[in-house]
Amino acid sequence: MTMKNQIKVCRAKYDLTQGDLADDVGVTRQTIIAIEKNKYSPSLELAFRIARRFDAKIDDIFQYED
Repeated sequence: MTMKNQIKVCRAKYDLTQGDLADDVGVTRQTIIAIEKNKYSPSLELAFRIARRFDAKIDDIFQYED
């Protein structure tokens, strides 16, 4: 099972860099890069912080695939 995400799309919509998003949610830019490349799955807490930053629901940003 893998998790896909829409973070890059959301960042573009809000005109945010990876660094901006990282600062806003309290992680490093490298963490955002890894999440965007589906190399790292965020904790539930971090997923909520990211979703809140984009004024979205978690399942609008993160999707699990079998």
